Amino acid sequence: MKKELAIKLNNVHKSYFLANGDEVPVLKGINLEIKNGEFVALMGESGGGKTTLLNIIGVLHPLSSGEYYLDGENIGEVQDDFTLAYIRNKKMGFVFQQFNLYLRLTALKNISLPALYAGQERQVREKKAMELMESVGIKNRAEYKPTELSGGQQQRVSICRSLINDPEILLADEPTGALDSKSGLEIMKIFSDLKKRGKTIIMVTHTSEVAKYADRVIFLRDGKVVDNDYKLTSHY
Repeated sequence: MKKELAIKLNNVHKSYFLANGDEVPVLKGINLEIKNGEFVALMGESGGGKTTLLNIIGVLHPLSSGEYYLDGENIGEVQDDFTLAYIRNKKMGFVFQQFNLYLRLTALKNISLPALYAGQERQVREKKAMELMESVGIKNRAEYKPTELSGGQQQRVSICRSLINDPEILLADEPTGALDSKSGLEIMKIFSDLKKRGKTIIMVTHTSEVAKYADRVIFLRDGKVVDNDYKLTSHY
């Protein structure tokens, strides 16, 4: 049975260290709960810790102290690279502002790549990739390379890639930041559909129009949560 809470952070701190040894605290005691199937937006000033928090949740960066529970299990102290890679590959999907696609690979092969790493057979992973492309309206772009696609199309490829292993949690860092308003609207409609399908979505954004798609907004300032239940007018 799926647990109600997808993510729970208890007093999470994260610091980075400069070359001279000076400590730079970024997250300063984050306490946060996110439910399964919830769509939350992270907002706040630049340098407030939004992307760092997203990277902690995505187990891309280790936390300095505190506890991180994922589906009820404390993974905050896991340091084994194989285990962390497994968690990312099976549990998480990542969507970035700059798409991060391989320019020499077709859309189909870009989308299929995480499934290849997961050991899926070619026929299985490419069938799933085609189904995902059809669901976001780019099935006819399967053999196009990123340079042959518009920004909106590239982001759809990125979203499909993030979903190929059917992750429980989707992490998005400014997913509309590099897009025009029309393409951004189309991408957010896709996110709304994913939310309706039960995906847990955590999105960093600086735009209130984008944040309106979320169930609630979490505001960060100077590495601390200053409001974790802010509501904007819904687009649903």
